[in-house]
Amino acid sequence: MKDGVTAPGTWRIGVDSGGTFTDVCLFDEASGEVAVWKVASTPDDPSRGIAQGVDEALNNRAVAATDRAAAVAYLGHGTTVATNALITGAGARVGLITTKGFRDLLEIGRQKRPDLYDIFAAKPPTLIPRDLRFEVAERMLHTGEVSETLDGDAVRAAARALREQGVEAVAICFLYAFINPAHEQAAKAILAEELPDAFLCASHEIAPEFREFERLSTTTVNAYLGPIMHRYISRLSPRFTDMGLTVPPHLTQSNGGVVRFDVASLTPVRAVLSGPSTGVVAARAIGTKAGFDDIITFDMGGTSSDVALMAGGDVAQTNESTVHGYPIKAPMLDIHTVGAGGGSIASIDSGGLLKVGPESGGADPGPVCYGLGGTRPTVTDANIVLQILNPTHLLDGRMKVRRDLAVEAIGKMADQLGMQLEDTAQGILSVVSANMAKAIRVISVQRGHDPRAYALMAFGGAGPLHAVRLAQELGMAQVIIPRSPGILCAMGLLLTDLRADFSTTRLMPLEEGSLSAINAALADVEQQGQAWFEDEQIAPEARRLTRRLDMRYEGQNHELPIAVPDGVLDAAAIETLKDAFAQAHTRMYGFAVPGEQINCVTFRVEAAGLVHKADLPEQPLGDPDASGAVTGTRKVWYPETRAFSDTALYARDKLRPGMEFAGPAIVDQMDTTTLIPPGVRARVDTLDNLILELAP
Repeated sequence: MKDGVTAPGTWRIGVDSGGTFTDVCLFDEASGEVAVWKVASTPDDPSRGIAQGVDEALNNRAVAATDRAAAVAYLGHGTTVATNALITGAGARVGLITTKGFRDLLEIGRQKRPDLYDIFAAKPPTLIPRDLRFEVAERMLHTGEVSETLDGDAVRAAARALREQGVEAVAICFLYAFINPAHEQAAKAILAEELPDAFLCASHEIAPEFREFERLSTTTVNAYLGPIMHRYISRLSPRFTDMGLTVPPHLTQSNGGVVRFDVASLTPVRAVLSGPSTGVVAARAIGTKAGFDDIITFDMGGTSSDVALMAGGDVAQTNESTVHGYPIKAPMLDIHTVGAGGGSIASIDSGGLLKVGPESGGADPGPVCYGLGGTRPTVTDANIVLQILNPTHLLDGRMKVRRDLAVEAIGKMADQLGMQLEDTAQGILSVVSANMAKAIRVISVQRGHDPRAYALMAFGGAGPLHAVRLAQELGMAQVIIPRSPGILCAMGLLLTDLRADFSTTRLMPLEEGSLSAINAALADVEQQGQAWFEDEQIAPEARRLTRRLDMRYEGQNHELPIAVPDGVLDAAAIETLKDAFAQAHTRMYGFAVPGEQINCVTFRVEAAGLVHKADLPEQPLGDPDASGAVTGTRKVWYPETRAFSDTALYARDKLRPGMEFAGPAIVDQMDTTTLIPPGVRARVDTLDNLILELAP
């Protein structure tokens, strides 16, 4: 840095926009410096809070507006806009054009209840009303041959009817379009003529795979979110330009990779997990370098908690998932979400029992202690009452809070329950911990993993605050708190690559006689990946292609993804794939069936463009004495003693590698607070991670 101005093209910026806070992480490629910033989110227009956070963060590092075009080399962004629109039903008015006879498939689905034993379970609202779903005559066979030509006049009539209905987007989904997309392409061309301002998407572009209902659902969700994402990006891009940034911004996808804004606006369904995915990417990088190959990530923000499992350094990925009740066929990290965050609202249900979430106070009005008009107590208010959180201010003093308001709100609830104030506040924390533990059991115990064999990596603004209590609930022995946990999702944007996924469904037996067809299908998706490399202008040395093949036994209805070696496959490769499938089937189901026919189903290619990433520098371990980091004490209420006890306060920026101390303690930093209860020991490792060791 020279005269307060960064050298040209050295800053890389990651921005994560959440429901309560917007986090900014800056990495200086020249010096290796990492800087963080945090501002309140602006739910009425998220782009405003994002622009404010980036502007303030750059000003804080003395990067003036006139210097930013040259100083900033990269800008990545993760957002919850798509997720929130899906959750709240705030998407666009959508129409559907589909094959004659399939108008009601969206409602028929798989004819399964969301919960087998809950006779009152409600399915999510259908995103397209029946009067906006139009059938047209056309039919493709499973071979790709045309059985009935497309009725173009019917498509045009449907388009005009949809125009009169004022739709903003149209989804197109025809039978077997993933084999032959000609009819969908023709229908889209007609719709473009009749509805030039509408967002149009066809199933062969969004999910070129089999399973009719899931493909239709994915295309519908994409159309539902398309106008929302387009408007969001249209508002955000000029804000970046106005503050002097000229670098093309990128958006995170659910698979943990990033793509350009213009590409992301066409496939918003691939960004429904945009926010939490990069936190998992960062956790994997930090955990692996710190020597923890088996971790469970715990990302707790203001609205929700996201958990994922990393075994042997690899994070599980799924190609099909249900997000808020809607099936989506798109590559995404296997992340499980529960409505439990710092802003989750506590209430008393009809049976007189304490309930927490999934409703959240968000950023406005937020928790009662914010003093913005909120009257319903939240998890944050409980932490303020017990003084686990600073009872006067947050964000290093930039945000004032009022404990008296939190005491009043939880006090009313305590009176209703016939409990003491502190017991009620602790009850809120215990309930939310149980909710989060249940989410972790879904990705661990229910899939054959013992959480006690894993370390818990906690991040997000509220993760470190609840991590130890959650680990105790699950019997886990270690908790990892990264250096900047509150902005880890933003940091993940500086640790990820450009990425796109391509797939095609082709059903055939995994036999030597199918070698020609298998190699042809692999070549087809590889060609799509190479075309993407060229379009993104990725240098040849930075290109990486990973091939996978979804396989199953004859007669099965679910597939397992198997890695495929590079190059043209031969007879030996077929036998290798059979062995790999048998091993994967044994891991998943506990058995394999020797001699049973194995079928190839979907061929996949992951294309990655490697980029320069933020470094994770190590420092040597020093003096274990941590007394120099103590800034004072605070009375904190603990359930172990049911009383307030003096608790040492440590400043995170004064803790150095090698330092050790024991609870009870609180570690304060700008972006989060870490609770270390009695009986827990803490040490700082060479990466500045805080490692908490729980008593057995």
